[in-house]
Amino acid sequence: MNQRLNIIGGGMAGCEAAWQAAQLGVPVTIHEMRPKVETFAHQTGDLGEMVCSNSFRSDDDEQNAVGLVHWEMRASNSLIMNTADKHRIPAGGALAVDREPYAKSITSAIQENQLIDVSYTEITNLPNDGQWIVATGPLTSGAMAKAIQAETGAEALAFFDAIAPIIYADSIDMTRAWMQSRYDKGDTEDERTAYLNCPMSKVQYEAFIDALLSAEKTEFKPGETAGYFDGCLPIEVMAERGRETLRFGPMKPVGLTNAHDPKNKPYAVVQLRRDNALGTLFNIVGFQTKMKYGAQKEVLRMIPGLEDADFARLGGIHRNSFINSPTLLNDQMQLKSKTNIRFAGQITGVEGYVESAAMGMVAGRMAATEILGRKLPPPTADTGCGALITHITGGADAKTFQPMNVNFGLFPPVDTVKGGRKRRQERYKAYTDRAKVSFAEWLAL
Repeated sequence: MNQRLNIIGGGMAGCEAAWQAAQLGVPVTIHEMRPKVETFAHQTGDLGEMVCSNSFRSDDDEQNAVGLVHWEMRASNSLIMNTADKHRIPAGGALAVDREPYAKSITSAIQENQLIDVSYTEITNLPNDGQWIVATGPLTSGAMAKAIQAETGAEALAFFDAIAPIIYADSIDMTRAWMQSRYDKGDTEDERTAYLNCPMSKVQYEAFIDALLSAEKTEFKPGETAGYFDGCLPIEVMAERGRETLRFGPMKPVGLTNAHDPKNKPYAVVQLRRDNALGTLFNIVGFQTKMKYGAQKEVLRMIPGLEDADFARLGGIHRNSFINSPTLLNDQMQLKSKTNIRFAGQITGVEGYVESAAMGMVAGRMAATEILGRKLPPPTADTGCGALITHITGGADAKTFQPMNVNFGLFPPVDTVKGGRKRRQERYKAYTDRAKVSFAEWLAL
């Protein structure tokens, strides 16, 4: 075989993509800029280094979406998951690893594989020839970022300092919240009821502001800056500018009538907007936050209607770079304007080690299969990997696209049972049972 797969980036996504291609008999070169070109987050030159936590989160493959992706990757003979299993440390129901020996084992496995070469050089352009996978992650180098922008447009590579929480729709108390777009705007009934509203009295608003201002916040790491985009200010920063700032910003009560109490005008309103086509997820509009996770749950559950909120993703603040995948990638994870280039990992807009590696796994298999002369379809949307690909390549709203962890809100709904929806544990088990069958069928293609 003459054609070689080239992968830019030796993180989890890049290593997993290389491993999967090699399993199919395709030769691979990983191009990794470290340690020659450093980042403020990486500490070593090892491949697959964990730069944040040492946890792959829940390992429950029956009740948890990320645990399901663990299962799918293990079924694919994943390097990332097999190595994590070898180096796991006690962490309750989570899969946590001893990070340094973990990365060294990844590095050794890659270097010892006869079909994989590693070139410690920085790639600064998007090549026109050959099969390539860009897996450069959220800390993509300045030169590569410029190359991506040149190919996709100046606005296509997004940088966000803060992101807003996302909530499961079925955890919102609709006896307190109601559906209505501000001023009933929209040409259709769906558009006129596109927003979910949670009303606050003055007493509730004042208590919320007090809790927000006193909540524990995330501090910046060395090398990060505290600059914010005006359109993406954390709610704490807005509140610090004045107690009424939020009430005249994302919490303004104008153009809305409380369907449960139409005679009384709310003092403030928190709006949530549907976050996916299925309507199973809602993001809190304008609620970018740097509160720590524990404080975030406590403060946000003060909002009427969100007392029992179940979070698909909590808000956060960090430097991140990712492409607007819904507009730029096809379902083969190829750049529409340059189909010899695939993207994988966090730069595609997935969040988390597992999700990043999973996208590497799929991209590696797709690219290798193309080199071998056939086309491999993506996993179906009812699998963990397929749900992520569907989300980033068209399921998400391109205008508000932000990084996302895998969660059951991304999956097509399971069948309901007579008399009402299945209880949560039964629903989650139905999701994972269905996914395992579908994923096994995909692996057999």
